[in-house]
Amino acid sequence: MAENRVRKWRLPAEWEPQWGVQLTWPHADTDWAPILNDIIETYHQMAREIAKRERLIVVAPEDAAREMLRFVCPTDDTWARDHGFITLTDDEGHHRLLDYRFNGWGEKFPATNDNAINRRMYEAGIVEGEYKDCLDFVLEGGSIESDGKGTIFTTTACLLAPHRNQPLKKSEIEQRLLQDLGAERVIWIDHGHLTGDDTDGHIDTLVRICPEDTLVYVGCEDPNDEQYEALKQMEAQLKTLRTLEGKPYRLLKLPMPRAIYERGERSSSARLLPKGRKKQEVRGEKQEVRGERLPATYANFLILNGAVLCPTYGQPDLDLEAMRIIGEAFPNREMVAIDSQVIIRQHGSIHCCTMQFPSI
Repeated sequence: MAENRVRKWRLPAEWEPQWGVQLTWPHADTDWAPILNDIIETYHQMAREIAKRERLIVVAPEDAAREMLRFVCPTDDTWARDHGFITLTDDEGHHRLLDYRFNGWGEKFPATNDNAINRRMYEAGIVEGEYKDCLDFVLEGGSIESDGKGTIFTTTACLLAPHRNQPLKKSEIEQRLLQDLGAERVIWIDHGHLTGDDTDGHIDTLVRICPEDTLVYVGCEDPNDEQYEALKQMEAQLKTLRTLEGKPYRLLKLPMPRAIYERGERSSSARLLPKGRKKQEVRGEKQEVRGERLPATYANFLILNGAVLCPTYGQPDLDLEAMRIIGEAFPNREMVAIDSQVIIRQHGSIHCCTMQFPSI
């Protein structure tokens, strides 16, 4: 009789070989509607770069993305990082597909259709592996980072935020992560937040794990910036962290983009507001207004086979500096710029729009 072998599952690092990447396509029934043509052009740019290097899965309603191979499925929005499968592997290349509950970042926005995408994809045979129902627990892909060898990074602000997993305590949430993700430890980042962020502080907007025990993180050098103090506290905490071998991490600081605000023409028509938020009508003489600050961050890059898609924000000096620093962390990958000025109008960036699947 063959011996039953217990598989050792782990959450691979994003820079490990990938099978493909998922995009959930914008359409007219999402909050992208006022700038739909602009965001679709950005998605085309991402799609082209992904498809050059690996498979591309496009999830879309029937009337969207007609010219692309796609999985037809109703969707609420486009943030594949947070409603997509979190995929584990073992040492034989098997997949375990973890389907967590997505509830619109703590019940802020509608998410019923997005929360059902994974199960529909699995039942249609779009993805393969051992399906695991984790719908009793809220976990978004953007809220965790893995080094592939036992350490998970997350943020206290997000995982302990209201309407996620109450009444679970921090220790209980940590135990669930260790159990589900096959990890040895969880590192909680206790500081740092981007103004305008809807996610309550996703780790992928602040700190990214890279090869050779490297952490690429968002810095802020302007004492007058409202984010300065929290990001300095985050930086101080990162300097205290140690690897499982007891060594300090190599730290690479990204610049902070100069503040970008939602701008629009104030009139009797409704203004574009961040994803899912109630639109307001302001009547009166037309005038240019500065809206709220948008959470632009260079940390929200996507790692692909042989390349990194880097967000840029129309600030050439800082855009180039950020790509140079990310390139230090990935010296053998091509740095590809993706103009993300449209994406951040709905308070996300490249990594938020995508979800990778590790190689089989």
